[in-house]
Amino acid sequence: MWKIAIIDDERTVLQGMKRVIPWDDLNAEWVGEALNGADGLDIIRDSEPDIIITDIYMPVMNGLDMIEQLRRDGFNGKIIILSGYSDFEHARQALRYNVSDYVSKPISVPTLKSILKKVIQELEDEEDKRMKQGELEQKLMLYEPFIEKEWVRSAAVGTLDGAYQDGHLPQPYRFWSESNHVAIGIDFVRDVRASELSLSDWNLFRFAISNIASEIAFKTYPVFEYTELHSTRAVLIVHPEADDPEQLANDLRDLSIKLIDSIKSYLKLIIRIGIGSMKDQWTKIPDSTEEAFRAIDRRDRRMVPAYDLFAYVEQSDTEQQSAVLFPVKFSFKLASAMKTAQEMEAQQLVAQFIGELEKQRGITKDYVQMLGSELWGIMTYCLYEAGLVLDDLFTNDQITKELVGLTEPEQLAAWLSTKITIICNSRQLKGSSKHRQVVDFMTQFIHEHYADELTLADLSDKVFISRNHLSIIFKNITGETFNNYLTQVRMEKARELLLERNMLVYEVAERVGYKNVPYFSTLFKKTTGMNPTELIK
Repeated sequence: MWKIAIIDDERTVLQGMKRVIPWDDLNAEWVGEALNGADGLDIIRDSEPDIIITDIYMPVMNGLDMIEQLRRDGFNGKIIILSGYSDFEHARQALRYNVSDYVSKPISVPTLKSILKKVIQELEDEEDKRMKQGELEQKLMLYEPFIEKEWVRSAAVGTLDGAYQDGHLPQPYRFWSESNHVAIGIDFVRDVRASELSLSDWNLFRFAISNIASEIAFKTYPVFEYTELHSTRAVLIVHPEADDPEQLANDLRDLSIKLIDSIKSYLKLIIRIGIGSMKDQWTKIPDSTEEAFRAIDRRDRRMVPAYDLFAYVEQSDTEQQSAVLFPVKFSFKLASAMKTAQEMEAQQLVAQFIGELEKQRGITKDYVQMLGSELWGIMTYCLYEAGLVLDDLFTNDQITKELVGLTEPEQLAAWLSTKITIICNSRQLKGSSKHRQVVDFMTQFIHEHYADELTLADLSDKVFISRNHLSIIFKNITGETFNNYLTQVRMEKARELLLERNMLVYEVAERVGYKNVPYFSTLFKKTTGMNPTELIK
C-alpha cells in the first residue's frame, strides 16, 4: 500500500484532500500531515511516505526549503506541489528538486485524482523495475562462478580482448597490475586407472583436485587463482614477492610436492607439475603458463628426484624448433571454438597446428596417435562442459579403432576435420550449451535497459567474458548479432509507443535510446518498412 503525507498550512485544504482522495482505489493510505515545512520534515522522517503533497508558502519553513532538505537527506519519494502562487522561478526550483508535478490551487478533484494515479503508476513501474533488476542481479550472482572462471582461463592463456590489455581489469583482479605472477601447470597422467574414469567421474575428480590445490596454495599464497584449461590440464596462478629468488624456488617446490602427494594419497591420481618463470606484468601470465607446460612436455629441470616436477629452462631457438610442443593457447582456442560451434575457426586452428607439425622431423606413428588422443580429449571435455556428451555421436570403441589407424599427420588432420564438422553441426551442441544461461541474462538485460546507451562491451564487463567470445556465443544461440537484436527490441518498443499516439516521434526516439531522430527514423523504416510518421497517421 502506497503511503501519502500532506503538508499545507491551511487546515481546510488538509481536511479536504484527506476526504476526496480515493484511498482504496489507489491502494494508498494517509500516514501524516503538518502545517509547516519544519513539522513536515519530522512527519516525513517518521512515516517514510512514498508520496508527499505539499504547499510552497508556509510558516517556519516553506515547501521548497523542506524539499531541498529532504533530497539532501536522501529522500527519493514522489513530491507533488500544490501552490496558490504560480511563477516561473518556483517552477524552476521545483524541477531542480525532481518534483513529480507542480500545479496551482485551487485544484479540481478529477485533476488531483489523475495526478495521483500518474504518480502511483510511476511508483509501480519503478518497483517492478527494481524487482526485475534484483532478479537480474541474482541471476548474475548465480552465473558468476561460471563466467569468472571463463575470464581467468582467458587471462591465463592469453585470449582476452584488447580492452583488457590497456589495463582495464575487473574489480577482483585489479591487484594484478601491481603484483608478480607465476603459473604452475598441472597435467594429469592418463594411467590405467585414469583412463577408466567416465566423463562425469572426471568432473568430480577435477572438482576435488581444485579444492585440494586451493587449500594447499592458500597456506603459502593467500591470493591465487586456479583454473581448469581442458581435458587433463589446469593452471594455478600465484603472486609471490620478488625479494628472494632462492626462497621463491623453495616455496614453489614445496607447494608442488604437497600437491603431488595429496592428489596421489586422496584421489589415487598421478599428476605432473611444471613451473613457469615469474612475470612482473599480468599481461605476461600467458607466457608463464606456456613455460609451465613446456617444462612438463620437454622434461625440463627436474626439481626433486622421484617427482615429476619440472622448472622451465629457456632454450635456444634451435632447441625449441627441434621439439614438437602442444601449445596451451592453441588447445584453449580450439576448446573455445568447439564449445561455441565455430567450425571454421576450429578447422583453421587444427590446420595450422598440423602444418607446423609436418615441418618437424622424426614424427612417429605413436606420436601422431598420442596427439590425436590428446586433441580428442580436449574436445570431449570442453564439450561436456558445454552440455554435450560425445557418446551420443561417437562410441569409445569407434574412436579407439580410428586412432589406431592414424599414422601420418595428414591423416590426423583429415580425421579431426571430419569430427569437427559433425560436432559443430550437431543439434545437441547448438541447443544444449551452458552458454545459453549467459545469453538468457543478456536478452533479459536488453529488454530491461534498451533505452540506455548499451553496448556489447558493457555486458562483456558484467559477465567477465571477452567481447569477441560473447559476440560468438550470442550469435550462435540467438541467430542475431548483439546490435541487431538490440535494434529489433528498440524498434518493437518504438512501434508500440507510436501506436499509442501519446508522444511525438522525437519523444519516442529518446524513450527507446536514440538522441539522433533522423537516424532513428532511418532504422525504424529499415526494420518495419515504414516511416514513424506514417505509422501514427
